[in-house]
Amino acid sequence: MLHPASTHFAIVLPVIASILGIIYLFVRTQTASKLYTRATIFATLTLFVAWYTGSQAGPEIYNYLSQEGQGLLIEHKKLGLYLAIAMALISVIAIVACKLQKFSLTAITVIAVLILSATTLFQGKMGGQLVYKYGTPFKSFLIMESLHEATASVEDEDEDEAKVEIYQDTLDDIELHNEEIDSFYGVVSLDKEESDEEDE
Repeated sequence: MLHPASTHFAIVLPVIASILGIIYLFVRTQTASKLYTRATIFATLTLFVAWYTGSQAGPEIYNYLSQEGQGLLIEHKKLGLYLAIAMALISVIAIVACKLQKFSLTAITVIAVLILSATTLFQGKMGGQLVYKYGTPFKSFLIMESLHEATASVEDEDEDEAKVEIYQDTLDDIELHNEEIDSFYGVVSLDKEESDEEDE
């Protein structure tokens, strides 16, 4: 899925725009104003990309979430769209302010971008809850894909031993991927915790 990658840019670029905006408030140069304005434009684009990729990914994981998680997913999608639209409006105002060299108008957009950046961080936290609190859809899809591939392979085999071996290999692959994902995200399985306790 492209959504996890796109969200990193959607979170970082509004923050960068905020920093450039604050710098402009102190230096008040046309160059600083242009840099800030361009940053808001790029931030707008990334927010729309994040919303679009999320809209594509949402239906795929919806059924793998709990009822509460499904409600949160819908709210997450709505907030993403609101953030993208708000950033687009801010960008338009920032462009006008830059062209007219209106410091007060630019200052208003800087404050708005700061608020939007904070909301974007909250949006990122909401997305994290969808993954870690209400379900791990990437694991579900991985398991389903592996089992479908195993089933297709089994259909080509005549011997029962070969079929069993295919399913065993598939289970081993699923366990390996599960460990890799947990390790990447710092999740410790219950079996691992029990093993560590026994070693102590």
